[in-house]
Amino acid sequence: MTTITKQQARQFILAKQGLIGAYRFAGKDGAYEYVRQAGCIQYDPVDVCGKNAELTLQSRVKGFRKPMLQELLYKDRKLVDYPDKELSIWPTEDWPYFSSYRERSRSLGETFAGLEGLQEQARAYIAEHGPVCSDTLPIEGEIFWHSSMHWSGNWDRPSPAARSVLEQLYTDGELVIHHKQGSRKYYDLAAKLLPSDVLTAANPCADEESFQTWRVLRRIGAVGLLWDKNTTAFLGLYINAETRKRILANLTEAGKICAVMVEGFKMPFYYRSEDAPLMQAVLDGTADLKPRMALIAPLDPLMWDKALVQALWDFTYAWEIYTPVVKRKYGYYTLPILFGDRFVGRVDSVADRKERILRVKGLWWEDGIRPTKKLEAALERTLKEFCKFNECTEVKRVGE
Repeated sequence: MTTITKQQARQFILAKQGLIGAYRFAGKDGAYEYVRQAGCIQYDPVDVCGKNAELTLQSRVKGFRKPMLQELLYKDRKLVDYPDKELSIWPTEDWPYFSSYRERSRSLGETFAGLEGLQEQARAYIAEHGPVCSDTLPIEGEIFWHSSMHWSGNWDRPSPAARSVLEQLYTDGELVIHHKQGSRKYYDLAAKLLPSDVLTAANPCADEESFQTWRVLRRIGAVGLLWDKNTTAFLGLYINAETRKRILANLTEAGKICAVMVEGFKMPFYYRSEDAPLMQAVLDGTADLKPRMALIAPLDPLMWDKALVQALWDFTYAWEIYTPVVKRKYGYYTLPILFGDRFVGRVDSVADRKERILRVKGLWWEDGIRPTKKLEAALERTLKEFCKFNECTEVKRVGE
């Protein structure tokens, strides 16, 4: 088995993800192609300097602007909001693969007395009136259950009936998100919005393990290089160590993934076989590894496995959004700064949309990083582009 250095492992991951060298993704088409490559990108509604999905795209898609993602989701319908790694955004073409997920949702929904009648009311109302949110669907009362989104939590917790019915039909696949106003979701019938051939396509997976195998392969492709650990990169797959090991072995035997050793580690790392030419280019020194600076989203695929990031980059990152102010080491929404194949710092910024100013509240260089003229120039260019991405016209650092 080939052994590579930690630096080569870092370079391979970044080249695979389009975060080093010349931009491989550009514009709206590039945003779509990146999501197809990653399989899914996580959605989070918090918008300090861009929402997580938007931040993920801006770091590796040249010229990306926020309306591009909205068009792909709600105009072109090439992408869809749906659970995967938590609530995610993924290609509509993958809809058939989640057939068993929707079937489980429907089976669980059938266990609640009276739910079917409320669902019929919701279907009829939406068919006649169009997109609704939980405030505009005329269904009163409460249901004593948790959100149907994740199938976990306190079952005796009351939830507004309108919201629960919409979420159930959404998880069943009968509704999809028509659009969002801020973080509020408006739902419409999937049959009106998604292609009929996608909705009626047979499940490509013969059984549940086939589905899990497909998802493991997809997650490996999203990160680039993964190990056989209980990593959050596999969040939402609900597989134990034995099943994960078996799936990795089966994928290796089928020739869909390759194993490689990384210096200093006793376990192999896996990458998709289709990426073998890229791995060879990294090893040959022919890969495009020209340094480029990027601000990385908190839930970016690069950050899915924080233990892996710490092991390969010696970079420890914690998203401090839910950390009490007095316990924060950096800031509320601090983004890692990537330059070349290293994490060189962190930046905490807020888009003041009223004044159209990107306010940089904090900047921290990593230990051992000297802010040279080259690094400062790269940061200035990156912040200017980040300013445009946030529809601001000026960058102001605290103290300026």
